[in-house]
Amino acid sequence: MNMPRASALAILVDGKIFVFGGSRDYDKSTEVFDPKTQTWTPLFGSRQSKDIDTPDNNKPISRSVVMVVEGNNDPPLYEEGLNFNFLSSDEIGNRNDWCIIDKQLYCRSNRGKILWCELDELDWKEVKGLEELRHSFSNSRHSFRIIKLCNNSAGNIVIFWISESLELWSAEIYVERREGGETWGKIKCSNVVYKVDPFSNPSYGVKILYSASVYV
Repeated sequence: MNMPRASALAILVDGKIFVFGGSRDYDKSTEVFDPKTQTWTPLFGSRQSKDIDTPDNNKPISRSVVMVVEGNNDPPLYEEGLNFNFLSSDEIGNRNDWCIIDKQLYCRSNRGKILWCELDELDWKEVKGLEELRHSFSNSRHSFRIIKLCNNSAGNIVIFWISESLELWSAEIYVERREGGETWGKIKCSNVVYKVDPFSNPSYGVKILYSASVYV
């Protein structure tokens, strides 16, 4: 990158990586990485910071949400016509891991639950239909806890968790809206991704930094 950052926020759009925040210099606070040219460029170019609706860098931007919207700015903030809208950590609460599917926001919660809300309401509700998954990996000594939530190119949610036998599991979940305003999830597939070695990892833990669909 062109400048050092801390606790920044990244989003993948049209094959390019957009990185927001993590710096107090508003004019250079957002950069775009093009994998084809292997170059970083400022998002806002020479536009003045007072003309840009950017998130407050004094707040934890890593817990914020950035999404692509239509008709948000005129002219657009990026040369290819992309516009961005931000939801601050104050708006979405102290939540980690989020994704947007069909204009709904999803995140992981305590006790292995997945929550969702409308972008214009931010009233969090539980995704129904996943009780069997939690019960299958919970017992009196070990509770089901999602350690990472993201989405894939198929528009489904992907979650990761560690079983009592120290296996890292992953599941792909299809979500749909139903009558009555509820959102239900259906497990398409689940499998073991990695088995933690308790001798090489005495803390019995593993952290998923990032997950994405890769095609070769």
